[in-house]
Amino acid sequence: MAKRSGAHFTYFLSCTFLMTKADGKQIYKAPGQKAGRSNVGFAQSREEIATRAGHVWQAHIDGHDIGSHACGHFDGKGWSEADWQREFMAFREALINAWKKADKAGAEPQGWAEFARNDVRGFRAPYLSLSDGLLPALKTFGFTYDASLVTKGPGWPSAEDGLPRFGLPLIPEGPSHRPVIGMDYNLFIRHSMGVENKKNSAAFEERTIAAYREAFRKEYDGGRVPLQLGFHFVEMNGGAYWRALDRFLTETCGKPDVACVSYAEALPLIERARKKADRSAF
Repeated sequence: MAKRSGAHFTYFLSCTFLMTKADGKQIYKAPGQKAGRSNVGFAQSREEIATRAGHVWQAHIDGHDIGSHACGHFDGKGWSEADWQREFMAFREALINAWKKADKAGAEPQGWAEFARNDVRGFRAPYLSLSDGLLPALKTFGFTYDASLVTKGPGWPSAEDGLPRFGLPLIPEGPSHRPVIGMDYNLFIRHSMGVENKKNSAAFEERTIAAYREAFRKEYDGGRVPLQLGFHFVEMNGGAYWRALDRFLTETCGKPDVACVSYAEALPLIERARKKADRSAF
């Protein structure tokens, strides 16, 4: 999809997918949780770790942005700065040691350790849930942006203590144009209350592509504020949101003055736009 459309994605990775459940009991303990717990599970085998690590590396060398989604997908609204730092350290160590946990240390690509230590610079909080301890922990760990906010509509990133913070926007959707967070899971909840419904997949797809088009057209014909959309890359409601994304990228990314880019790539474009009177990035 990315190669056909020329798009670059940011992939926010949960680190428990780089360890088995047995590994997790030994090496991962989320703040306030028992050792070896995860809300999103673990890798099912060492072979799966190797496959996933290979996909992460391929995405990285293809120019996509690998970000952190912490580890076990827990709600951090009550976490202290020290709690977040512990979670970030667990993520970094899991990424560094992924090939060893896959029992394929010899297959580790050259440059993997440097990438794992220094090239994961963006963060999105599980459940988009924040606490006062998050921002200082992000800065301590050298993150260059946070993408955990929600905004009333498409918005420029805010700069809190020098750290750019992006927000997924509320966009109009459906016959009544009720606002919904521009993310596939939120549409899944809106359309079918989170229960798989393949029978109405085509209808959900059309509602979704219509919402994306409306949100994009408003900015393209207006203030040209960057439009952010979020995806889990799983086939909810029979692949409705996957197909809508594919169609949206195909028809949008080639338009004049449009860049379908990752957060890391967007930052310099946005900075350039802010310095121009008309906020044009091109």
